[in-house]
Amino acid sequence: MPQDVQKLRQTLSISPVIPVIVIDDAAIARPLAEALVAGGLRVLEVTLRTEAALRAISEMAKVPGAIVGSGTVRNALQMGHSVDAGAQFMVSPGASPRLLEAADAHAIPLLPGIATPTEAMTAAEHGYQMLKFFPAEALGGAKVLKAYASPLPDITFCPTGGIDAAKAKDYLALPNVICVGGSWIMPADAIQNRDWKRIETLAREASGLKVK
Repeated sequence: MPQDVQKLRQTLSISPVIPVIVIDDAAIARPLAEALVAGGLRVLEVTLRTEAALRAISEMAKVPGAIVGSGTVRNALQMGHSVDAGAQFMVSPGASPRLLEAADAHAIPLLPGIATPTEAMTAAEHGYQMLKFFPAEALGGAKVLKAYASPLPDITFCPTGGIDAAKAKDYLALPNVICVGGSWIMPADAIQNRDWKRIETLAREASGLKVK
């Protein structure tokens, strides 16, 4: 079936920011998730860009309160692996017809990515009303999504790509944005130093951002 709009909307509305996580060492997955959840960011996206990603999803899914999804999902095989790892949703950088068809076979929802009005309309024709806008800043940022609101009133976006704490506020002020994706909550040096308190503090700041 096409995207479960209600289920995905409920998930994306839990927190204003979804941490987009690229993880190389699954051993840090659980403490990282615990820090993010403690800071108020319960919805976590682990990108399938590393060998540790699927194990990291499984570990993060054990954290009470965490809702873990897979990111950078590009094909049916990765969808199956995501489900097996315990992912509760999937995120893709694009929205190819084959990918949207493959999502029909899985119970967990997909958030496909788009970059143009034509791509958004195509995804909507497949039943998708919740879309990722990617790469957001490279495509023109909040002013582009503001322009989309009138001609595409039935579509809600989660912009991701190049967004920081300051820019997040501009996106979250738009009526067609439900949340943003970002990695600024997890600075590389904080990860390297296992500074979970710092990450928890940044997560708490991000969780306090207001959605219009």
